Amino acid sequence: MSSTPRIIVVSGVVIRDRRGRLLTVRKRGTSRFMLPGGKPETSESAVAAASRECAEEVGLVIPAHRLRCWGEFRSAAANESGCDIEATVFGYDGVVDELTPSAEIAEIRWLDLEDRPLPEDLAPLLIDHVIPAL
Repeated sequence: MSSTPRIIVVSGVVIRDRRGRLLTVRKRGTSRFMLPGGKPETSESAVAAASRECAEEVGLVIPAHRLRCWGEFRSAAANESGCDIEATVFGYDGVVDELTPSAEIAEIRWLDLEDRPLPEDLAPLLIDHVIPAL
C-alpha cells in the first residue's frame, strides 16, 4: 500500500550570471544543490517569499515586482525523505555580480548548463523541471 507524500510549499528563483550559469545553493546539513528560495511565512505570497529568501540566503535584494513567474512544479523534495514539494519558480533577469552565502546556506555554486554530465548532487526540481526549461 502506497502512502501519499507530505507536500511542502516553496518558492524558488532562477538566477543566472553574465556567463549564463545558473545559481544553485546548498543548505547547511544537506547534500543537494537547489535554487535559492524556501517556504513562505504565514500569509506571505509566493513572490514575496522568493524575494525575501534571496535576500536572506545570498544577499541579493530583488523587489518582488522584478520577479516573473515561470510556473508551478511538483517534485520530490531534495532533503526530506517521503515528501514532495510544490514549487512556484520565478525568474530574475537582473545583472548578478557577487553573492555571499548567509542564513542557512553552506555553499553557493554556479552551474554551467553546457557541462555534461550534470553533477549528481542536484535537487530533483532542478533536474526534472528547471534545467529542461532552460
